[in-house]
Amino acid sequence: MTGESGSSPTVRRRRLAAELRRLRRESGLTAEQVAQRLEVAQSSVSRIESGRRGIKASDLRLLLEIYGVQGDKVEELLALARQSRQRGWWHTYGDVVPEWFQVLIGLETEAERRRSYDVELIPGLLQTAEYYRAYLATQPTSLGNDEIDRKIAFRMARQERMLQDDARKLSFVLNEASLRRVAAANMGPQAQFKRLAEVSQLPHVTLQVLPFSAAMHAGMGGGFVLLSFTSPDPDVVYIENEVSGLYLEERVDVDRYNLVYDHLMAKALNPGQSRSFIAKLGKEA
Repeated sequence: MTGESGSSPTVRRRRLAAELRRLRRESGLTAEQVAQRLEVAQSSVSRIESGRRGIKASDLRLLLEIYGVQGDKVEELLALARQSRQRGWWHTYGDVVPEWFQVLIGLETEAERRRSYDVELIPGLLQTAEYYRAYLATQPTSLGNDEIDRKIAFRMARQERMLQDDARKLSFVLNEASLRRVAAANMGPQAQFKRLAEVSQLPHVTLQVLPFSAAMHAGMGGGFVLLSFTSPDPDVVYIENEVSGLYLEERVDVDRYNLVYDHLMAKALNPGQSRSFIAKLGKEA
């Protein structure tokens, strides 16, 4: 199956934001000066340049006029702006998926490589519906059955799109703790272990287990996701907490997390050993 290149409005908005940021800097103008000419708050310019908000065609034309952009470049950026305002498939689930998480979905839709380290939870892309339902039941905020079903439907739809796209490389490092919690859970753990075994066999997926025997390691600060793109889009690090997600794009930050991930892969069991480890736990559960 081919990749979904060109399908993500999130990536288009991010690309437009980077280009507008570059054009402003080349023009020698500060964000404050641009805001004064547009007669908007400086925060509005900052949000446009960070990709946190879109821009209307009329405002974009004015901005490009300020930067001295003419000809085909204007039409190219206007087209990019139109694409950035399109709705992705995930917007259908906007009632149960927070906006900050939708950004991740939009980015991973077009990433050529996705790598993640997970500590306590089996990553969402590998969870069975039963596992996710059991996890949702632990949350302090009570959810209705319809909302739970919608959340599960979204998770399954996301898995289908990501796992069936063999043009995208996926790598997972799972802490042994997440597997031990599956084994101890009262939710039919064998199905979840079977799911992990099946996914680990896919040719574009690498799954490794970081065992307790690895002792101290570079990822003890917590889990994260690394998304890599083809040029001109820079890589992104995503870190999630209970109520929001943090996106890191500075080269120095991304490089650091790349080093951490390399360290984790080196300390983890290799894919074959990891499959054996998971199979053993499945038999014991």
